[in-house]
Amino acid sequence: MKAMILAAGKGTRVRPITHTTPKPMIPILQKPVMEFLLELLRQHGFDEIMVNVSHLAEEIENYFRDGQRFGVQIAYSFEGRIEDGELIGDALIDLDLTEAVRRHKEKGAMASLVAKRVPHDQVSSYGVVVTDEEGRILRFQEKPSVEEAASDMINTGSYIFEPEVLDVIPSGQPFDIGSDLFPKLVEAGAPFYALPMEFEWVDIGKVPDYWQAIRSVLQGHVRQVQIPGVEVRPGIYTGLNVAADWDKIHVEGPIYVGAMTRIENGATIIGPAMIGPSCHICEGATIDNSIIFDYSR
Repeated sequence: MKAMILAAGKGTRVRPITHTTPKPMIPILQKPVMEFLLELLRQHGFDEIMVNVSHLAEEIENYFRDGQRFGVQIAYSFEGRIEDGELIGDALIDLDLTEAVRRHKEKGAMASLVAKRVPHDQVSSYGVVVTDEEGRILRFQEKPSVEEAASDMINTGSYIFEPEVLDVIPSGQPFDIGSDLFPKLVEAGAPFYALPMEFEWVDIGKVPDYWQAIRSVLQGHVRQVQIPGVEVRPGIYTGLNVAADWDKIHVEGPIYVGAMTRIENGATIIGPAMIGPSCHICEGATIDNSIIFDYSR
């Protein structure tokens, strides 16, 4: 099966991280967030993957290349220099894609949208999906107020399309999935359905979301992410060749320390905290509930 990962956005809500790191490459304990998505796709039989890129495209392409080492085939569609855009490869999910495809085919859908129910007081942070009793999509509400929201079902950014959807898309002109394609499908009365599913979805759309994702991973609350490295003491995980005398460092886990990092005696580290590889934490320094990227002193 074929999949497409939308990865062309600038990630403006995650600045300043995305000034130098494209959003799909933001690390979750040293693994880019998009790599988790590739693993999920491969697990469910998607082995031909197109990635659209723009902002810092070479960083993404140089890391993932043709996909061979991830067990898939990857090609890239360069979108030109765009100001901003959606990015779907910016969340940790454990969605059962096989079941989603089964439901899509069972409904005889031309297009399906994977939806998720959220507490009603959170709907204003998302795109809300309104359906009939059969699940056919009637309309959308973009980040409505709690009072105006007609549903507690949100768009998760995961879509399943039959090839005939391409017949609806005009060639040679800009055409957006959310603002152009979806309204056109609804207006035409096409078999376009929402598939409400229960799954873990850890968003990193904004800086606070990213920080919360790291905290959740370190605290063992994210099923699909295993803390890498070796647990040298309870709640203290390290990569290769970390230079640290833990008897002379004040540390409160959970923390992860990347390979080749040096921590001097007299430093203080209070978790949850992630320290990247090849860092130097000096005597007297305090790291408290923080993320430190690689090559930092």
